[in-house]
Amino acid sequence: MYLTLDKITKIFPPRGGATEVNAVKEVSIEIKRGELVTLLGPSGCGKTTTLRMIAGFDFPTSGQIILDGKEINMLPPNKRDMSMVFQSYAIFPHLNIFENVAYGLNVQRVAKSEVERRVSAVLRLVELSGYEKRAPNQLSGGQQQRVALARALVMEPKVLLMDEPLSNLDAKLRESMRTEIRRIQRGLGITSVYVTHDQIEAMTLSDRVVVMNKGLIEQIGSPMEVYRLPRTRFVADFIGRANFIEAVVISGKPGDLLVRVYGQIVHLSKVKESYAEGARLTLIARPEMLRVAAKGDLPGVVRRASYLGNLVDYDVEVGGQLLTAVDTDPRHTAIYAEGETVYISLLADCIHVLPG
Repeated sequence: MYLTLDKITKIFPPRGGATEVNAVKEVSIEIKRGELVTLLGPSGCGKTTTLRMIAGFDFPTSGQIILDGKEINMLPPNKRDMSMVFQSYAIFPHLNIFENVAYGLNVQRVAKSEVERRVSAVLRLVELSGYEKRAPNQLSGGQQQRVALARALVMEPKVLLMDEPLSNLDAKLRESMRTEIRRIQRGLGITSVYVTHDQIEAMTLSDRVVVMNKGLIEQIGSPMEVYRLPRTRFVADFIGRANFIEAVVISGKPGDLLVRVYGQIVHLSKVKESYAEGARLTLIARPEMLRVAAKGDLPGVVRRASYLGNLVDYDVEVGGQLLTAVDTDPRHTAIYAEGETVYISLLADCIHVLPG
């Protein structure tokens, strides 16, 4: 592996009367060359502390950080051959765009001709050619973020680190910048670690997602794996929306699981594990895995119906539990009214099972 975190832990000592804080707890991640891995989780989960340890702004209390076969635990940031894009951009207001991008190269006393070549090349890459003489305050937020990205890339680092770089942009600009970052990262084949609390960013950008909670890793996997096959209730609840449905096993053969849900028998055909009769399970059903119709398996009552143009979002009370369902079929022009009796059917080959 190109970049390895081997059981790294970070404990902040007591301060101001507060007890010590164990921010990161034996986190292990192996990152391949050219891969983009996202650290995803809520505030305080340890993702930014992990990134800061990779960058060298914080040193691990224990564990190892290995880059290209070399341990770098105690190396200062400027010796790690990494570049970081910050949430705040950190662009110098008194320098023009060319000077901002060239700043790190000038600090390293790179030859003037080489500086001009590399800066020009990276500005073309981020589509800012012709902006060299402009001041930062003459650029939009998205253009300033491109400058920050160009300044990191011009150093030709082994690893590119990004700490919530799009959080200051509006929703539409975030969407376009996600596409740009992914295009540039793939084009260069640069190993990248990206921190965000935004699940859409993580799903859009990543080769793999590391879901963190309270300093621990809950799951590592591709965007599809963590969404479709969450290993814990936390992952299922944090990434997207999920209905948690309690079930009891009637027959637990792999590929032929029969469970009782709200008094009804449901057949789950894609479950690979076997379960003992009478075992209690939790079914994870995403809203798009439920169908709302006039006929079906589980009777319920519509408690909310929201028309959103491309879909209808329902809350349906079934057996005393509120389930969220999404109807994305454009052929459906009628909307079930609040208080109306409907039936919920599970897309049985999509349902994921957690042990109860």
